[in-house]
Parts: sequence; C-alpha cells; structure tokens
Amino acid sequence: MGRRTIVHVDMDAFFCAVELLRHPEYAGKPLVVGGRRDSTRAVVSSCSYEARAYGIHSAMPIQKAVRLCPHAIFIPPDHAAYVEVSSRIHALFETMAPVVEPVSIDEAFLDMSGCEHFYDDLTTMGAVIKQRVYETVRCKATVGIAENKLLAKLATDLSKPDGLMVIDRHNMDEILLPLPVRKLWGVGEKTAEQLASLNIHTVADIRKCGPDRLKNLLGSWGSAIYQMALGQDERPVETPKPAKSIGHEVTFAEDIPFGPALFDALSAVSHQTAKRLQKDGRYGRTVHLKVRFSDFKTITRSQTHSEGFNRASFIYNTALSLLKKIPPRPVRLLGVSVSDLQTCRQTSLFSTTDEGRVDELLNKLNSGLKNPLITTAADLAVKTGRFADQVTGPEPPHPARRTTYPPSQKP
Repeated sequence: MGRRTIVHVDMDAFFCAVELLRHPEYAGKPLVVGGRRDSTRAVVSSCSYEARAYGIHSAMPIQKAVRLCPHAIFIPPDHAAYVEVSSRIHALFETMAPVVEPVSIDEAFLDMSGCEHFYDDLTTMGAVIKQRVYETVRCKATVGIAENKLLAKLATDLSKPDGLMVIDRHNMDEILLPLPVRKLWGVGEKTAEQLASLNIHTVADIRKCGPDRLKNLLGSWGSAIYQMALGQDERPVETPKPAKSIGHEVTFAEDIPFGPALFDALSAVSHQTAKRLQKDGRYGRTVHLKVRFSDFKTITRSQTHSEGFNRASFIYNTALSLLKKIPPRPVRLLGVSVSDLQTCRQTSLFSTTDEGRVDELLNKLNSGLKNPLITTAADLAVKTGRFADQVTGPEPPHPARRTTYPPSQKP
C-alpha cells in the first residue's frame, strides 16, 4: 500500500460543546451531561474539561460524579440536538475528503490521500479542517494526521483538547516509543497485565521483546500488537456499510413493572424504530425484542413475517406479542429492532399498497415539532395508558408515537 494521508477528527467534549451553544452561561463551569444529579442509574455521557479536573469521566455513574464535584451542573442528554450538529459536521467532511468513515457521533476518519497539493503542508491541512469545523458548528475539534488510522488516532489522543498533531516517519519513534502499552489501540487492562508479566510496559519494550515472544504469550493478538508498536496499520478508511438492523432501546430510571407503563414504553420504542425505518426508506421482515431485568438477566425474542413492514403499529403488535410470552417481571431496559432489511416492500397478492402512508404523512407533518400538530386516536390511548390486553388481532389499536412515563420514571 502506498503512502497515505489519513486524518482523524475528534470533537472536544462534544455533548458539552453543543450544550454551551444553547447555554453560554455554562462556560467555564464543570458541566456533566448524562442525567440529573438525583439520577440513580444514569452515567456520564460527556463532561467538560472543568469537570474532568475533578476526576469525572465518561461512563462514570452520575452519583459518583456528584460526590466528586457537588457544585457541577448536571443535565440529561439531548440526543436529537447532538445528532443535528453531528450531521452538519459529517456533511462538511464529505465536501473535504474523497473517503469519510464515521466512527461515532463525534469523530471520523478522512482519507485525504491525493488532496495534499491543495495545502501548503499537512499542518496547514489540519488547521483548515479545524477552522472549517468551527465555522460550521462553533464547536472545537482536535485533528490528528498520519499515514494510517492507528497513528492518526494516537495523534488526536495526545493533543486534546483543541489540538493538532502530525505524526510522520521523522517523529514517529520519538512519539511512539515512550508511550505506555495502554496507548495502543485495543490494548486493555487485561492485556497490559499480561505484558507486564514479561516486564513490558512501554511501546519500546514491545519492540525489544520481538514478535515471536509476543505471539507465544497472546497468539495472533500478540502479532498485531507488535505491528502497532512499529506504527503499522494497513486498515483502509471505509464508508459505512448499510445497517443490518435498525432499532431503539431505553434504560429506565426505575424498574417498570409488567403492565400499562411498560406497554406504553414499548409503544414509544416501537414508534422510534418505525420512524428510523421510514426515514431511511427501509422495510424489514423480522422484529426483535430485547428485555433486561433488574438482575441484569437479558432475554431476546424475535418473530419473522413473510412480508416487509415499517409501520409503528405492526412493529408494536409483534413486539407486544413477544413481550407477553416473557415471564412478567420488572424491566430495567427495553429495546425493539428490525432486521432482514430491504429497500422495497415485498407483499403478498392480497396486500394493500397504502399501508404505512398515514405513519409517513404524520411524521412529515410533525417533523421538527416538540409537540405534534396532528395525532391519532390510537396515540391518545397510549397517552392515557388504555392499552393493556387490547391487542388481539393483526392490527393493534394504537401505533406507538410517544413515551409517557409515570412522573417518577421520567428520564
């Protein structure tokens, strides 16, 4: 593989940055996005650098974060807002790079190979990308540039926040060799402990150890680690492959008992799944139900249909029938997804062609509105909780459109 120019862009404390756009009064204060301070189950999704100074980090339970920094600002996440800003960032990347690989909502790889002549040097390229991102969404990004994905991501990790680093063959060893083994992509605590048993603590130690000894200790993973220690990574930047399934799930602040409140939540989750299917112009044939109980035991069930579907009512009907076959216990997490995706609806001889058009029309009319302009009688049944044991035929009485939690269970 010839010399490449790979850029890794990672937004800085992205969720917090979006919140600062809407709440400039949060600037300079420890901010934690993930849940309210009295949340018993929420975890930190993102935190400002002021909050990180107190030891708070992503995936930490909110209650622990409160103990570390009682005066921090705690807010629940607004995923719709983050997705909207993220979509603008990724759309920008598409105008700048021939190949873009989204990694998550707030980071991506750009293969800029062949675009080098548009810039004075790679540092200028990185500076332009940072500037364009900031001009587009008013959020700061860290940029790493190297000849492969491993080194490009390492460059962002080492230069956050609001940084820019270029790693090339001239400075690679200077940067790479002193690093602890945990800095290598995919090397976790367990692998680090195994390496430490051989007195291997840094990347330089890995190189001295040699590939054979590492392979004896870790198998093929040992060979991969040695290649990373050499700064080698042949993985290409790839555009995303079509999703194999589309779904939605929710973790409740408190366990929800089997009954109306749980069916209400199932209705809302089914609607979100249908909405995503319709937005992508996809149909599915298999509905999957995921249920996790308070003891973290997880049960999955599925049902496949002969025809494609993307209606909220149909998804809800199938998911509810699956749910009723599971022992009635309080539920911690509930999820619905659809697989066997296709871009056209394969129907039987007796199928109607206008099914689902009401769902799609209402989605368009209510798009972007916090409170829908138009709803259905079925939605009112969801809102009032009048839905338990009502679904007996092929068409349930209400398509799912919103989540109505009891007051103590609102996320």
